[in-house]
Amino acid sequence: MADHDTHHYDQLSAFLEELWGEGYLSPGGPEEVSRVIEGLDLTGKRVLDIGCGTGAITLSLRRDHGAAQVIGIDVEDQVCTLAQERIAAAGESHAVEIRKVTPGPFPFEDQSFDLVFSKDSIIHIADKEALAAEVFRVLRPGGYFAASDWLISHDDAPSPEMAHYISLEGLDFNMASPARYHRALEQAGFEEVATRNRNGWYHEVALEEMKTLTEQRTEFEARFGAELIAENIATWTAMLEVLATGEHCPHHLRGRRPA
Repeated sequence: MADHDTHHYDQLSAFLEELWGEGYLSPGGPEEVSRVIEGLDLTGKRVLDIGCGTGAITLSLRRDHGAAQVIGIDVEDQVCTLAQERIAAAGESHAVEIRKVTPGPFPFEDQSFDLVFSKDSIIHIADKEALAAEVFRVLRPGGYFAASDWLISHDDAPSPEMAHYISLEGLDFNMASPARYHRALEQAGFEEVATRNRNGWYHEVALEEMKTLTEQRTEFEARFGAELIAENIATWTAMLEVLATGEHCPHHLRGRRPA
């Protein structure tokens, strides 16, 4: 990553943490993490966190939810380093591990986790069917997959409005529909497959985020730069349009490997 790109990434990450909380690079904070795993007991369990980012959620799965061991994986050197520093500072390196991985099959043995978790990261994985199969493979019998992700409401080509929003994100977004996720999980062998639409919740949250952005624009520009803030206001404007139509529909995803 070039120095300019690294600086921009650092500034963007700092800005998003300002909106979403320290260590959180997607919305909802620890409350939304709790909702994703609602009803699941992590006490004494071994957990895999896909797309761990800077490690705040990975650490929370251990400290706030009682997991015995958590392994967080990500593909970015920079965030893995920050996550490792966070875990070490918290004194949890004995129970929480961060691993840099390459895209593809998980580097773990069959049936080695009780829970596979992810928060708003698997959007970057294009092959949802291969993902579901890999998650199933590394789960122990009776184990759960519990995740949240950014979804599109249908299997057709994105509308012009959605395509515009995705282009503004500037990320490798591979959105799938709830129906595709449901099929992929069932085909992999999961039972109790459930998808929960979070569009209404995030539409309200995003409206508040946009209000914060506009009301505090001058302050944000002084701290993060006028260009970055202008980019994000444009992104939020486009995102709100497709949230309002329901085409952009964040979801919770869950499935259980049969015992």
